[in-house]
Amino acid sequence: MPQAATIAETTPLGEARERLLSELSQGLDRESLWWLAGYFTALARETRAPAALEAAPVASKATQGLLVVYGSQTGNAQRLAEALHQRALAQGLQARLQRASELSLKQLSRERALLWVISTQGDGDPPEDSRSILEALASPRAPRLANLSYGVLALGDASYPKFCAIGRALDARLSELGAERLLERGDCDIDIETVAEPWREQALTRVDKLLGEAERNKITPLRALASSAPVSGPIEIELLASGRLSLPDASRDVRHLEFSWPATAPAYEPGDALAIYAENPPEVVARFLTLTGLDGAELVEWKGRRAALQQWLSQDLELTRLARPLLEAIASAGAHPDLAAAVAGEAYAGFITERQLVDVLQRWPVRWTAQEWVSRLRPLATRSYSIASSRAAVGEELHLCVAVRRDGDRLGAASNHLARLSPGATLRSRIESNPRFRLPADDRDILMIGPGTGVAPFRAFVQERAERGARGRNWLFFGAQHQRSQFLYQLEWQQALKRGQLSRMSVAFSRDQAERIYVQDRIREAAREVYAWLEQGAHIYLCGDASQMAPAVEAALREAIASSARLDRDAAHAYFAALEAGGRFHCDVY
Repeated sequence: MPQAATIAETTPLGEARERLLSELSQGLDRESLWWLAGYFTALARETRAPAALEAAPVASKATQGLLVVYGSQTGNAQRLAEALHQRALAQGLQARLQRASELSLKQLSRERALLWVISTQGDGDPPEDSRSILEALASPRAPRLANLSYGVLALGDASYPKFCAIGRALDARLSELGAERLLERGDCDIDIETVAEPWREQALTRVDKLLGEAERNKITPLRALASSAPVSGPIEIELLASGRLSLPDASRDVRHLEFSWPATAPAYEPGDALAIYAENPPEVVARFLTLTGLDGAELVEWKGRRAALQQWLSQDLELTRLARPLLEAIASAGAHPDLAAAVAGEAYAGFITERQLVDVLQRWPVRWTAQEWVSRLRPLATRSYSIASSRAAVGEELHLCVAVRRDGDRLGAASNHLARLSPGATLRSRIESNPRFRLPADDRDILMIGPGTGVAPFRAFVQERAERGARGRNWLFFGAQHQRSQFLYQLEWQQALKRGQLSRMSVAFSRDQAERIYVQDRIREAAREVYAWLEQGAHIYLCGDASQMAPAVEAALREAIASSARLDRDAAHAYFAALEAGGRFHCDVY
């Protein structure tokens, strides 16, 4: 590693500090240098200015006005924060808008009023842009926030066991640090505005009372990040082709689907997802009607709309994902103490994973009217799938790679809806932009880790880089149970290797030998090469299962770094943290 004395004369340190840095680094071994790198990375997180905000003239006191912060993965939290910020300005409040990744502890300690909108990634995890600040807040070094008044609006999905868990943790930690809660936390389910709208009104009323007239319109606000594109309305697309990628005897039915993508529709980029408006499987709807004894033709009016119960159940209401509030209501109304205990117990996550609503009703029946069911069931949420194509390569098309969920009588709503479509059928959809899962510069190398259908975005990556003539190398890690029946896009990868569009491919088929082998094992085997790529500036991309695969892969990457660079655990952690802070580790897990 170059000595500090060789630092270019253009560094901003100045002669005296360069001399101190040189003296500090003299004689240190590699491990010590990596420890220093991690230390300075942590310092940078706490002292850097918000680079994403253009500095407009401001008053000297940073504590004035309202700060709106957002942590967002798919854009929903960002859009809510932007709307909140605009409404605050319209009410005459002095307000600023900032992404969580650009927030530091130092800045936070100077703020007086804070409204934080944060989404949940997977089952209770933070969005990628919030990891650093949340880790800093959790640290024993986090400052007291006695001058801060705050509110938290959390976004999540009640079908997950850890519903809005990161929002709850953030709310609790700010309170622990001495900040005063302006209002109770808002926990938004998929029907976001039901909670968000009243929370927003109450929050701004409380902020207005806190700040008072004296602090209104005193300073020119920072110019915030450009607003995100508004959510587009449903785009109707036509299915062009559909076929199985896995063989019939495979444990999972994986489909490749090709849709038309009109030239007038919003453009998508590699790394984005397609959200589809699905319908519940007819078998699930029929079983629900049988178990409840209701007539599907009965007309039900709800929220200004009148339709047959069958239509409500097919197109509008959630039947395949369970949520705690509904289960608690069933347990109470049906006098089922064992169900109540299961919902409240530690085994809740396994309970909802293994069951759908019809399974619950078969064992724990409840007699509700059609009207009561329509009013109690959650709206049928869109389902999102990583886009498996580059528009530069496929033109006015969009491709998906989808695993069809069929577990006995339990059927996935969206996957089975897609599997039933025939060419010529139409589907309502919209793009979910994922700006934090983007390709780097064309001359940068990339490592892509995507077992199973997690490989979908990497098909788009390889296509895109081939079309652009990117000079950077591409290394793909892929895993499945069996090579013969589950090697998704095998021919395409082989052709990409021959053409030089894919530089290297490492595969792991866990059930093809006595010993289970996974992608994380292949990472450990190639530890020196993986580390060499990272040292040369490579970016890492991870897509797939969040519960087991993602933590195992991250652990393997840290081990590869530690063994190759001869670092201890803390130094390897600092190295990996530097990758994250530098925008070189990208994660899209679910």
